[in-house]
Amino acid sequence: MRTVFQNRTVGIRRSPLLVAALALTLGALACGKAPTPPPPAPPAVTVAIPLQQDVPIKLNYVGTTQAFENVEIRARVQGELEQITFKPSALVKKGKLLFVVEPEPYVATRDRAVASLQSAEAGLRRAESDLDRLEEAVKTNAVSAQEVTRAQAERDQAAAALAESKAALVTAEIQLSYTTIESPINGVISRNLVDVGNLVGAGEATLLATVRNIDPIFVFFEVDERMMSRLLAEVDGKRPKPGNESDRSIEFILEETGLRVQGAMDFLDNTVDPETGTIMVRAVFPNPRALVLPGVYVRIVVGGGTLEDAIVVEEKAIGTDLSGKYLYIVGDDNIVEQRPVELGARQEDGTIVVSSGLELGENYIVDGLMRARPGLPVTPQTAGSGS
Repeated sequence: MRTVFQNRTVGIRRSPLLVAALALTLGALACGKAPTPPPPAPPAVTVAIPLQQDVPIKLNYVGTTQAFENVEIRARVQGELEQITFKPSALVKKGKLLFVVEPEPYVATRDRAVASLQSAEAGLRRAESDLDRLEEAVKTNAVSAQEVTRAQAERDQAAAALAESKAALVTAEIQLSYTTIESPINGVISRNLVDVGNLVGAGEATLLATVRNIDPIFVFFEVDERMMSRLLAEVDGKRPKPGNESDRSIEFILEETGLRVQGAMDFLDNTVDPETGTIMVRAVFPNPRALVLPGVYVRIVVGGGTLEDAIVVEEKAIGTDLSGKYLYIVGDDNIVEQRPVELGARQEDGTIVVSSGLELGENYIVDGLMRARPGLPVTPQTAGSGS
């Protein structure tokens, strides 16, 4: 037989198998029945059995860093900003001169207060001398008692004027001291928010810069009521404070860089949030190289104690739906069962504790979850034990 196709002649060689297949097909069609294809094989999945082991208790939270100390540098007197004596983002020491506001008006006010004080001192000396003279004179009736009384009143007025002059001088010196602004703490300073030549302190205490001490650094996070009870028990019901921190290990992890720092809890709030059922906790961490800045989200790992004989599975096997967390279990006849489970602490090796819903020796699906369907069979392939 010869067939012409696209201007080319192709020879077809008869095969006994081909002839037999055609004959069977034609026979089936003649009887009105289509051939039945073989059923597909169940999808292949990888299964593992859970491990039983002692697991260190580690709970994960999300925290926010805050400066250990935070000070706003403000102008407390009015005047022209004359000097800025730091570089932005520099590390400044306590007492470092930062800004100078024109001091001349306040120097003049201080000098007037000094002069007024000297005058008041002279006036008091004269009043006391007059009183002494009159008190001697009244003994010989040279003057009346009324004149002595008037001299005593003048002496008292002079003493009051002296006290007022002293207070005015103290006020003038304080105002003059505000014209030189120093850092009250050690820390990193921001950029200057006002440039030289601008009027500051007019009607308000103008914000000039901020200084933040970030070594050590605080991290604030929230824990539930159950964890709060544990933390309180560790410090015998006393409020934690620096120098009397909880001995529970606390670590923060900066995910972007992998930085891990050990710290200690030093503050537990006095109120539980009724909407979330959580309480605010503060931990303090060393930050000598200033690698962590305030306002950063970090992962907090709170540890302490050991969970004995815990059932552990690979976290990637956990599924989630509207009813919660579940595992795919391969049971009798390799039929898949969707099993609700309750989970415990995550582990750094990619495993997670199953608190309930799974028994030792049961096979759970690790890989091939998308191919498995509850109630249908699969073809299980065993992974390394617990891996």
